[in-house]
Amino acid sequence: MSPHVDGRHPARRTAAAGVPLALIAALIAAGPAMGAPSGEARVVRTATLGDIPLGAFSNRLLPGTVADDRGVDLGGIGSDIYPTGRKGEFWTVTDRGPNGQIKVAGTKRRTFPVPGFDPAIVKIRVSGDTVKVLDAIPLTTSSGKPVTGLPDQQGRDEAPYDYNALTALSYNPNGLDTEGIVRASDGTFWLVDEYGPSLVHVSARGKVLTRYVPKGLNLTGTGYPVVDALPSVLLHRKINRGFEGLAHLPGGDLVLAVQSPLSLPDTATGEASRTTRLLRFSPKKKTVTAEYAYRFDPVNVVDPSEDDTSELKISSVVAVGGDQLLVEERTDKAARLQLVRLDSSSNILGSTWDDDTTSPSLEHLDDPAASGVPVLAKKPVVDLGTVAGVPGKIEGVARVDHDTLALINDNDFGMTDGAGAFDADGRLVDSGVETTVTYVRLPHRL
Repeated sequence: MSPHVDGRHPARRTAAAGVPLALIAALIAAGPAMGAPSGEARVVRTATLGDIPLGAFSNRLLPGTVADDRGVDLGGIGSDIYPTGRKGEFWTVTDRGPNGQIKVAGTKRRTFPVPGFDPAIVKIRVSGDTVKVLDAIPLTTSSGKPVTGLPDQQGRDEAPYDYNALTALSYNPNGLDTEGIVRASDGTFWLVDEYGPSLVHVSARGKVLTRYVPKGLNLTGTGYPVVDALPSVLLHRKINRGFEGLAHLPGGDLVLAVQSPLSLPDTATGEASRTTRLLRFSPKKKTVTAEYAYRFDPVNVVDPSEDDTSELKISSVVAVGGDQLLVEERTDKAARLQLVRLDSSSNILGSTWDDDTTSPSLEHLDDPAASGVPVLAKKPVVDLGTVAGVPGKIEGVARVDHDTLALINDNDFGMTDGAGAFDADGRLVDSGVETTVTYVRLPHRL
């Protein structure tokens, strides 16, 4: 469907009541890309999403889901980006919705200021320097109810609270924190989720067909089928650091990237580790067929301004032919793309490294290769942190053509952490960070 929205009247709003979203994305001019010497990557195009009230967007898709959007605009669609096959058009996906953290009595609480928000697949077009919304598909249960973005399980996921962190909200086993997206040839979508972590198969109209989760997760009470098909070692994922990247290989297999190293055997080990995992999943067999160890560069190589290893993340993986992938290593301020080949000799699925009693664990090893682990070899492609005009927190990467990439950032719905995220009336104090699609031309073919 092509949703419509109702406008608001503060000066910064540009939406008019009853106008299709595709027509109301405001024209926000981006500054010209800085020049780059010949032979270096450079920004060749920048386009920005205008202000679209989140309540109107959501309620057009699923009436009555958002009672009060607290002044939040549509954002978060930068969780991933995938080409539609038409020039300048992409599928994107929101994450779980506006959320933040507020410290109460010395403890951080996770806030969901718009708890009725339902994650959505959003089709966009880059037109000039504007990102236009062409279509949106809400994610629903088998019966058509919203899945929401609320945490699934008490004791495993963070407890959800209202915007001011004072009112506890209910968990929702249907909840999804969607991140990566690809579209299959049959028109269905595959998504990955950070909560489970899980791989989610979705119909062309957004109904969850199957959610694949780690063995032993014991997720019950969902309004859609759940299948224990992923290695149980994934139960040790860090909070909010499940699957984030998803790629569709030419042969049909999917590659899922665990955002950060597992907390194995404990949180401290995971925070200090530079080894995470990629999984290969066969949609035909409906099972994981391979697992790979992936080693991050040191954090100060990825981001010279950062010294905390736990800030390293994989946010995007992109198929570039055969069994080759672009892998994005990032912090919130910088990112580097690496080229890897999924070699069958590097498969660790079912090995001792999938046994959570193995000591030392894969994540604990200072030099996994020296310990006999077949770590994936990688080759640097581009350091996005050195390319003028690339915004921070790039979470989605798509291949436009043989030497051009489209990048999309996650603007967190304009939210910041802390009690100052909302004013005395409970309205958002917007961060000013916009959702931007940035085209980067590489000095060589991929």
